[in-house]
Amino acid sequence: MATKQAILTRRLFCGGIAATAGLPLASRMTMAQATYPSRSFRVMVPTGQGGGAERLARSFDGVWSKLLANQPFEYEFQAGAAGQVGYTLFVQKREHDGYNLLFGNMGPEMIMYVTQKPDYKFPQDYVYFCRTDIDDSCVFVRKDSSYKSIKDVVEAAKKKTLNVALSRIPHPATIGMLALGDATGAKFNFIPYGGGNPTYTALLSGEADVGALPITGVLSLKDKFRVLGVFNSTNIFAGQTENAPPINSVFGTNIPELSSSRSWAVHTKWADANPKEFAILEKTAKDVCASPEFKDAFVKTGAPAEALVYGDRKVCTEYALNMVQLAQKYEKQLSAKG
Repeated sequence: MATKQAILTRRLFCGGIAATAGLPLASRMTMAQATYPSRSFRVMVPTGQGGGAERLARSFDGVWSKLLANQPFEYEFQAGAAGQVGYTLFVQKREHDGYNLLFGNMGPEMIMYVTQKPDYKFPQDYVYFCRTDIDDSCVFVRKDSSYKSIKDVVEAAKKKTLNVALSRIPHPATIGMLALGDATGAKFNFIPYGGGNPTYTALLSGEADVGALPITGVLSLKDKFRVLGVFNSTNIFAGQTENAPPINSVFGTNIPELSSSRSWAVHTKWADANPKEFAILEKTAKDVCASPEFKDAFVKTGAPAEALVYGDRKVCTEYALNMVQLAQKYEKQLSAKG
């Protein structure tokens, strides 16, 4: 037989449910929104653990968590198929609930989207909403390399094929090296290593002759590497790279500016169906980008603060779609190299 206390508890519980059910739908939705976020976030990173993406994401979430009810961030790393595995899992296997996020590198991952034609759609399935940085592609070598300039690399590659270490084939840096080879007659063999850290290791071990990656990660290891040139009209890090030149200025080429940009993303259907909750993510993410605490944490990883450049959903979408067009232009070469 139930006790009087238990009966009262059940009555109160059932009464609470009935009262909530009697509220208008809009009121119930407001109550639900007021609790967002109420649990931890899970982040898909479609690259290997220990690279620049993880360092940047963790610098970011240290501040973001404080603005999101101190909810923690848990990470999953899936580097397979140049990021396709991570994106496919995120879109098709993770809950579309606003608690599953993706931290991606829009440049290489939109190139992958074009060349590998995965079974998901942008921007129908996911949307980037907070660009954290702009990271120019560069060509670099070990500090003790016999190649002292980008001219040295090109001249050597005209005589023999040089091994170029990359984090992945679908990447803005790969487009730059393809275009450089086409313009100068240099011959390159591209070797993807699945992330920044293994790419650096390959170069340090002598397995590769030259590297091509986003510049901020290279600058975090500038005691080990020397930047020889950048795929941009100017080198904003000239003071940290011994005035490494823009590659177009050396060869008179017209290679497009090739930067990577990392961004947070969420499922599009959730964002569109929950505008108030999505606005919380957008506003707090923007606040993190403006935070001195985030800047300091980023700089402590060895990366330069100049690379931090916020961009909203509109900016991210425009960049991603422009990268699709660029990848389509070089699709034949990128697919052949892959």
